[in-house]
Amino acid sequence: MSYFVKRKNKQYQIEKGLLLFTQPKSPYFYGKIRHNKKYLTKSFAPITDKQEAIYELYNWRSELLSEKDKSVAEPNNPRSEYVDFKEIDNDFQFLDVGRFDPQKKDIESRKIHFVEIYGEYNQTQAANQAHRCLDCGNPYCEWKCPVHNYIPNWLKLVNEGNILEAVELCHQTNSLPEVCGRVCPQDRLCEGACTLNDGFGAVTIGSIEKYITDKAFEMGWKPDLSNRSWSGKKVAIVGAGPAGLSCADVLTRAGIRSHVFDKHEEIGGLLTFGIPEFKLEKSVVKKRRKVLEEMGVKFFLGKEIGTDISFKDIYKDYDAVFLGMGTYTSLEGGFRGERLQNVHKAIDYLVESNKKLLGINQKKDSFINLKGKDVVILGGGDTAMDCNRTAIRQGAKSVTCIYRRDEDNMPGSRKEVINAKEEGVNFVFNSQPIEILGNDKVEAIKTISTRLADPDHNGRRVPIPITNSEKIFNADAVIVAFGFRASPPNWAEDYSINLKQNGLVDVDCHDELDFQTTNPKIFSGGDMVRGSDLVVTAVWEGREAAKSIIKYVHD
Repeated sequence: MSYFVKRKNKQYQIEKGLLLFTQPKSPYFYGKIRHNKKYLTKSFAPITDKQEAIYELYNWRSELLSEKDKSVAEPNNPRSEYVDFKEIDNDFQFLDVGRFDPQKKDIESRKIHFVEIYGEYNQTQAANQAHRCLDCGNPYCEWKCPVHNYIPNWLKLVNEGNILEAVELCHQTNSLPEVCGRVCPQDRLCEGACTLNDGFGAVTIGSIEKYITDKAFEMGWKPDLSNRSWSGKKVAIVGAGPAGLSCADVLTRAGIRSHVFDKHEEIGGLLTFGIPEFKLEKSVVKKRRKVLEEMGVKFFLGKEIGTDISFKDIYKDYDAVFLGMGTYTSLEGGFRGERLQNVHKAIDYLVESNKKLLGINQKKDSFINLKGKDVVILGGGDTAMDCNRTAIRQGAKSVTCIYRRDEDNMPGSRKEVINAKEEGVNFVFNSQPIEILGNDKVEAIKTISTRLADPDHNGRRVPIPITNSEKIFNADAVIVAFGFRASPPNWAEDYSINLKQNGLVDVDCHDELDFQTTNPKIFSGGDMVRGSDLVVTAVWEGREAAKSIIKYVHD
């Protein structure tokens, strides 16, 4: 495959300190000017003609010279410098250079601001970390990654300075690399499988993936659609979450019109309304929306299928339909007191918090403010961690997270648990809630200690209550974060869409076309098929479903 071949940028020196260059796999020109003892870089996309690019280069120089007191591209910021790149050639880089994660913001700043806590690599840092990769012959990181990213290959491209080729390679397997680089639990996936974990520290795969996409956007990267031709087919996608967006990406690249419908006012699903901004700033999702719209994807937002638009019209007007509506029904504990005032579902808490920060109209009294309150959060997954850290930023008096297994058996990302501890969350392990106490509103929660028995059929050790080990924790508010179950639409049966006993969509009955439902025209993927899971698994299922849809509409 072509991306295994080592290639260099093409550079054209127009005059001293004035250059043009191209990138492998990109038809566009980029300009490079030496200004104030620094090289500045600018994308001239969509210009592919050399003479036209030269004209733009001189225009840009004139602008720089006329703005003596302004720094057009922030020349003191190393992230603006893409030139003077020196490829590292050290087979023992992993011995000489240790794992180095981007610097976190200081604790006090983190605890009061809803912004991403991790900094960014500069060019040198990204290259040094990328070159630690051993380039395993049968890379474990690729196999562990749900979308099977070509990780060693784009790490090598970062080391060579070929950012635009690296971002193209990222998009061959992943429609949302800038999101996955931020929110994937890499410690349980690619980085957890890295060979260097055995004493040297895994390659910082997630941070480098984030660097590649952020840097490429900064350089003006756009998907190359020069070979696309529209087929005349169109597909309706219900749900603008990661599965729906990934499906739209693959279909649009293949020349199939994609119209995406969502009940929310913005795209992203739980990327926008579930995941807090300290993990994923919403500007990242908005940037992806712009890319998709420029590709040709059309969004119809604030439109709920079955309420604002009938599914009958959707089904009739399109060649195929993809359902990626997620899971929004919260699981309950089944103990007394769950209906008391100030007992909240995690999804309600997070969605309303994000809506308020986004300035989106909310229902009266829907925002849950935990400022000054003793808060208890039940659960040990990433959603629980999101609730923990949101409550801290709202100014909660105390935040206690209760989980029925030990820390090693928590389903959430280890990184997120560490972040929560640093920010002041108190964790109570091997403790299971049995009752929420109070008259009209929450006053306390009663728990019982547990011990772990043998693993169940899913391979997880079962918590067994210990007799006479009850404890009581005072609480002004309780958030239940036990996960989510299927939320099938009430019109599913009308269109012969079979559901499993647990409410998930049945797509297991077709061997030829993956993710096809029992209605041949309708496909589905993401959480409403798999159950509540990771962003990256939803991306994979959306992409795979799109491949099946392409076959279906062209039969």
